[in-house]
Amino acid sequence: MFVNQRPGDFRVLNGDDATTRAYDRIGSGTTVWFSSTHTVDRGAYISGDRIILNGEPLMLLSEIPLPGAHNVENTMAAAAIARLVGATHEQIRAAVMTFPGVEHRIEFVRELNGVRYYNDSKATNVDATLKAIAAFPGSLWIILGGKDKGSDYSPLRSALQGKAHAALLIGATAAKIQSQLDGLNVLQCGTLETAIHEAHSRACSGDIVLLAPACASFDQFESYEHRGREFKRMVANLGAAE
Repeated sequence: MFVNQRPGDFRVLNGDDATTRAYDRIGSGTTVWFSSTHTVDRGAYISGDRIILNGEPLMLLSEIPLPGAHNVENTMAAAAIARLVGATHEQIRAAVMTFPGVEHRIEFVRELNGVRYYNDSKATNVDATLKAIAAFPGSLWIILGGKDKGSDYSPLRSALQGKAHAALLIGATAAKIQSQLDGLNVLQCGTLETAIHEAHSRACSGDIVLLAPACASFDQFESYEHRGREFKRMVANLGAAE
């Protein structure tokens, strides 16, 4: 795609990634950058507590409704693209602040007794789950498990150390995940419903219950969408009979 670009075309690249930085030397298009670590002449970057777009303040980081550093990067990339096609700073800021997010991607479900529930059923691999974990400061009850993709789950151990009260394990991969989370508090729950009720019974105000399975869904569900919808249905029913 970049090879075929001509003068007058644009590409928006992550200035913090060595692979994408190399694309700047391909083709005849003009590069617009986004960066979390340094100033860029044209594009978006973080300065202190805000995003700067084309040299002018766009918005405070705290005004981005979606959690996680990756969503800050997504915001900067989208803002740079929107500015290229004529959107104003005011229009971009308003769009970001009113964007509800995408279903099954760190989707806020509800708050009950001070406990917040998030659905990230789309986290079907370890890397996606690591990003979900990084989106929260701590106090996690994380639901992991499903159908294995031959993954190494050990990177989750250090990511969860000090951030998670427990990992609640479900599905066909539960035993493998437990064997690779040595040193963490682990609860074998079997099913998603059991994991939700265990988290509900144990979590305190300020805690977060996060479905970010790091696995495919096909052992117990038709798809990650089905898994996410069931999570939301079960969470919505919590407390109904209490």
